[in-house]
Amino acid sequence: MKISTHTGGGVMTLTLADPENRNALGGALLRELLGAIDAAEADDSVRVVVVTNEGHIFSAGADLNESAAGESYTERMAELFSRIVNSPKPFVGRIAGHAVAGGVGLACSMDISIAVAAAKFGFTEVRVGVAPAIISTVCLPKMTRADAAAAFLRGNRFLAPQAASLGLINAAVGADELDARVDEVVADLLLGAPSAMAATKQLLTRVPALPFEEAMAWASELSGRLFGSDEAKEGMTAYLEKRRPNWAPDA
Repeated sequence: MKISTHTGGGVMTLTLADPENRNALGGALLRELLGAIDAAEADDSVRVVVVTNEGHIFSAGADLNESAAGESYTERMAELFSRIVNSPKPFVGRIAGHAVAGGVGLACSMDISIAVAAAKFGFTEVRVGVAPAIISTVCLPKMTRADAAAAFLRGNRFLAPQAASLGLINAAVGADELDARVDEVVADLLLGAPSAMAATKQLLTRVPALPFEEAMAWASELSGRLFGSDEAKEGMTAYLEKRRPNWAPDA
């Protein structure tokens, strides 16, 4: 198995567990990740998905040994990023090691990512004769054009604090702080209503891509549906009654 899975307390944790191969995104690992996403989305008890790693490397990107043998990852890699971005459930990256090339793309596909400060990031594709094509779809929306040009074209590596300043991740913290910061994020996410979280993920991707009037029309229709939903009725009633809504874990 290339990943390990643990579910409890509303959280499914997916751990990249192929450190001998630097958690490279080979065919088997990609298939297992996609299967785990299927399982998470089919399980109503799973409210949040956390993706992390064994070893000192989060992911070294595409498995170049398999690539040299002729296996193409293009469609499966694209499917993985698309599934994470479009999933109704929030994904949190617990980046406990270095992330380069496709590994940066995996970190960027998360809704929220926290990395250890010592982790190195880099768009190294140009140095092996390719371009950060597929990962650009999840990285470019988080970066300025100037920052992206420098990072993509130079192909150099940089530490997690710079990755945070570029918008690739949300924060870089000491190794002894990582679990507490991730737990804090997860605790906040568990307080959100499931359908509201799914709708919020939709608007984060759809609104920036639409012309203003179309975005306003779409957002207005979405808002109307949400305000009329059972979740909204429960949430507002719970607020007025000064109690937790029925989807939130006990304090």
